[in-house]
Amino acid sequence: MEIENAVNQARKELASRFDFKGSRAEIALEKNEIRLTAEDAFKVRTLNEMVIGRLAKRGISLKNVEQCEPDVSPLGHARQLLKIKQGIESNVAKQISGFIRDGKFKVTAQIQGDEVRVSGKSRDELQNVIAAVRAAEFPVAVQFINFRD
Repeated sequence: MEIENAVNQARKELASRFDFKGSRAEIALEKNEIRLTAEDAFKVRTLNEMVIGRLAKRGISLKNVEQCEPDVSPLGHARQLLKIKQGIESNVAKQISGFIRDGKFKVTAQIQGDEVRVSGKSRDELQNVIAAVRAAEFPVAVQFINFRD
């Protein structure tokens, strides 16, 4: 939802910007990707900066956005693809669960699909795990949900 809001804000900015008047620039949101199209490479870079700026202002971690190289056709038309990563890849999930195991916490970490489930008896121990995982640097942004007693 936040990604959709950020793209809509970038589209509004695109419609009101003077340097894009009369040009065929477009920002399109599809399932897990944002397509940027413009008349030349410079305008695609400008669109990229607009979208990335809006995503950052909406609180979306830029670790979850993979920027592909812009494609410039021989006629000068340019396109760029921004892929949105959702969930945790298996190698990163193994890295996170290994980090939790190496921390000697009294919890169990399980990899379930594209998430890592951590369960334990003590709420304090779970909060210690959350603090340790937040402090560690992983290649994806981590999010903690479904914290129960």
